[in-house]
Amino acid sequence: MTARRTPAAYFDDMYAGAEDPWSFETRWYEQRKHDLTVACLPRRRYRSAFEPGCSTGVLTRRLAARCDRLLAVDLAAAPVTRARQRLSDLAHVRVERMQVPDEWPAATDVPFDLVVLSELGYYLDDAGLDLLTARTVDSLAPGGTLVAVHWRPAVAEHVRGGDDVHRLLDDVDGLVRTVRHEEADFLLDVFVRVPPPARSVAQAEGLR
Repeated sequence: MTARRTPAAYFDDMYAGAEDPWSFETRWYEQRKHDLTVACLPRRRYRSAFEPGCSTGVLTRRLAARCDRLLAVDLAAAPVTRARQRLSDLAHVRVERMQVPDEWPAATDVPFDLVVLSELGYYLDDAGLDLLTARTVDSLAPGGTLVAVHWRPAVAEHVRGGDDVHRLLDDVDGLVRTVRHEEADFLLDVFVRVPPPARSVAQAEGLR
């Protein structure tokens, strides 16, 4: 089968039909998933974070409370505008329009010690996902955190399933998985860039 990726026009059409097409702002499922995503972060605070595919910035605002600096990007104009409005009171957050992984943050923005891939990987073909993971690992500081969270059931507009995204991330050199939260609806994994060796939260706190 010919490799493909979800076209940009799909996202433009979705946001043309609704300001919040996936109900990030109102649906309990999304609110709970975002709570779990932030709760799984192994560090209390991050120096510099990157969130590609930020949509309207609902999760971004929660991440911002744990970061000194946060760059959030999306490929569609409408959600970027909405995210900028939502986050306009947070001087340490920057929202840009960017088509990852073909486009990537400038060298002055990296390295990041946190990258969050939320509901993004299943839109990419093999080459796109390989490029996304390679650029993510290259942009992570040693010991940095990668969080991946993806919907599991099949969706016609997705190139692959969420399970496939996480299975591929498990095999990436330089990443060690330290957390897995699994439900029928979604997977949430936390990876650490090695070396240095990955440590648990208790180990980092000196408890063992």
